[in-house]
Amino acid sequence: MKIRYKALALGAATTLAVGLAGCTSGGAQAPEEGDAAAIGEEQSVGAMEEWGVGDSFKATEPVTFELTYRDHPNYPFKDDWSIVKHHADDLNVTFDYQSIPLADFGTKRTQLIQTGDAGDIIPSTYLADVQNVTAGLLPISDYFDYLPNFMDKVEKWGLEGELDSRRDANGDLHVLPGLLENAKPDYTIAIRADWWEEAGLEDPKTWDEFAEQLAVIKEAHPELKYPYTERWNTTNNNQPLAAVLQLASGNFGTEAGWGFGDGVTWNGEEYEFSGTQEGFKELLTYFHGLVEDGLLDPDGLTQDDDAAKAKFTTGQAAAISSNSQVITEYRNGLAEAGDTEAEVRNIVVPGGPAGDIMDPTTGGHFESGVAFSKDVAEKPYFKALLQYVDWIYFSDEGLEFAKWGVEGETFEVVDGKRQLLDGIDWNGINPNAGEDPKLLNADFGYYNGVWSLAHGSTADLVQSTLAPEVVEFQTAMNEQKEVADPGPGIPLTEAQRTQTAVTQSNLATAVHTATAQFIKGDRSLDDWDAYVAELQGLGMDEYVATMNEAAGVAG
Repeated sequence: MKIRYKALALGAATTLAVGLAGCTSGGAQAPEEGDAAAIGEEQSVGAMEEWGVGDSFKATEPVTFELTYRDHPNYPFKDDWSIVKHHADDLNVTFDYQSIPLADFGTKRTQLIQTGDAGDIIPSTYLADVQNVTAGLLPISDYFDYLPNFMDKVEKWGLEGELDSRRDANGDLHVLPGLLENAKPDYTIAIRADWWEEAGLEDPKTWDEFAEQLAVIKEAHPELKYPYTERWNTTNNNQPLAAVLQLASGNFGTEAGWGFGDGVTWNGEEYEFSGTQEGFKELLTYFHGLVEDGLLDPDGLTQDDDAAKAKFTTGQAAAISSNSQVITEYRNGLAEAGDTEAEVRNIVVPGGPAGDIMDPTTGGHFESGVAFSKDVAEKPYFKALLQYVDWIYFSDEGLEFAKWGVEGETFEVVDGKRQLLDGIDWNGINPNAGEDPKLLNADFGYYNGVWSLAHGSTADLVQSTLAPEVVEFQTAMNEQKEVADPGPGIPLTEAQRTQTAVTQSNLATAVHTATAQFIKGDRSLDDWDAYVAELQGLGMDEYVATMNEAAGVAG
């Protein structure tokens, strides 16, 4: 992959945005050697005497860890799961579950951290999720000496700078990120490939070309009210077009959608407010043009995912946002609707005015990670807990177990490749699964974001459950795209976090509301200056100045 770190006219998310990587210039620096905390015998119950890279973990006596568990509706928790049984039998580990439904997880996790009632281990967590409640979390960077597998991958994959960019003003880190050996771009646009081929069209190379092709498809299929519909509007503070705006934003030199993060973008010299950048305006202008020209379904900015999928799978739309998992849903839906001739393909994300760019979130090497309650360091099993965390989330053996399960029970190795046993499936990857297979996550508990971070971390594990077309997509994205410079870290002090929290929320809400209005045409883009003035009235200039001050650059 080509990565450029010099100043360019393109956008980047800051290091407090979800899943973000960064560099070490500016902000807090890592503590000097010798600053690590020591763990005494009173906190070493169940800990292995020797612990290093490649060691297999098993507590020396049964231990029970408190776990703040994100219960996903697609694979609701079962206490008889294989992964639960093997934890107890093979690792001597059981859990005191603090189960929270996915829909409430973000809010309740914050509340539990604030009140000091969160579990020992808090997985499925990004730094941005908890940046305003770190006073209730353990500074896990004090204990890196007890995490040899984590540190081995950080060093081996050259992630030291990205990790240090996440430190706060005290030099502390409060979340262990899920690590990726290679960037794992996933979101893009799915098209009706059969209709594209019938029209003599190749996959679009630019967003302008995509618009031109939508017009061709609409003319060729007059039954379509709109050739393009959208989804992913009802998550993350109800951001409209959250997925497609993020995947397109790097190409316009800004940050948007799920990648909006803390709302500032590095311009090569300082941070700017993303929602008022020229590239942000160009991005909204482009999608407004699609709506205005009758190419993008205006309901696509507000409809839920089921409505969007129904339109695509019943032939009412020719394009929709997608990823490596939902494309299977699209294909199955079309087949169930009786359209057995339909072909669906995920395209490589088109380029834009800023070039062929992935935003730093998409092109980063960090994913959802794990945090720890502040008082866990006083627990008698603390050392054993760190060894367990280091094993399951960061060792090769633990990562394989959490994703694939147990060889001979859920998978086998054939010609050097893992494959699920007959009768077991995950996302349609097993041709021998049968008509009513058991599912690796729902029926066994594996490949569950609570225990499996970053889809396996290593390139081998990440790609092991991907279809060849997905591997080709990721390879093409990494080879063809550059990654926007994320800028230096923004290590806010506790006082700065308190100062900016409400302003950040108000600014984000205003931007998301205006984004929908501008794109749908409910508000004219000629009103841009008034929109900027409204953000200034909400404290935008002061907010950006604080972010630049924390980053150690002139604002």
